[in-house]
Amino acid sequence: MVRFLAKRLFNGVLLIFVVTAVVFFLMYSTGSSIARNILGQGATQEKVDALTVSLGLNRPLVEQYWTWLVGAVQGNLGKSFFTGEPITNALASRLPITFSVVLVALLLTLVISTALGIAAAARGGWLDRAIQSTVTVSYVFPVIIFAIGMVYLFAVTLKWVPAIGFVSFARSPIGWFASIILPSITLAFGGIASLAAQIRGSMIDELERDYVRTLRSRGITSASILFKHALRNAASPALTTFSLLFIGLFGASFFIEKVFALPGYGSFALNASIQGDPPAMLGVTLFSIVLVVVVNMVIDIIQGLLNPKVRI
Repeated sequence: MVRFLAKRLFNGVLLIFVVTAVVFFLMYSTGSSIARNILGQGATQEKVDALTVSLGLNRPLVEQYWTWLVGAVQGNLGKSFFTGEPITNALASRLPITFSVVLVALLLTLVISTALGIAAAARGGWLDRAIQSTVTVSYVFPVIIFAIGMVYLFAVTLKWVPAIGFVSFARSPIGWFASIILPSITLAFGGIASLAAQIRGSMIDELERDYVRTLRSRGITSASILFKHALRNAASPALTTFSLLFIGLFGASFFIEKVFALPGYGSFALNASIQGDPPAMLGVTLFSIVLVVVVNMVIDIIQGLLNPKVRI
């Protein structure tokens, strides 16, 4: 198991290095164009040259990347070229907002998808068809329409929750929950379909295997077969879908945070890309790739515990 994890860790670190290097060289290869973007098109060439030197953009790209990499290892991702805010502080203040929404969305997705997938596989018949129809509708239904409908019903009409904004958990746990529940439900809406379909398919495959018939012939209860044996064996492919879903939800947060006016990671990343702020975009890239590596390692560990063959 140690060798298995060491190999995964080495591959993850190598991936982080390659991706950040490629992104860095692509963004910083423009040199003085970055300074021109900061100052505006009306700035004189003398000011552009002065800012280029001040930011160190005139140095060789390899030297610039090495400086950034050493700082990143120490937790220093530089400062925004537009606001002067340290990127580490900016991410630290915004990530809790996005994590709040994403984790609640994941919990909703996991619970609802597992229940729907198991029910569809175990019961079959009209229940299976009804669940599949519901899942298909949720998969193709436009999320923006769903978000608008949720806001209109629960925020505007019933006034149960605020339509926009974020309240920290430390300030008010109830206010925190009220501010993230609609974004979380909206974020989970599309993911439920794919995960439920995966669980249903995996459960059907497991329930048709020989060992299930053997267990039934020995008088093992259906509930024990379903939850103790079939679900565990069906969990491996579902975990892969779940990991991709978790990563995808962070990408979807760009859209969700704009709709609900949440000052989170998604909004920060979107503003950085619109402004063309290299340090901010590099910080976003680094966090994103680290997230991918960590999530994949966690899923590999869980799959290794569920199925020892994965470790070979």
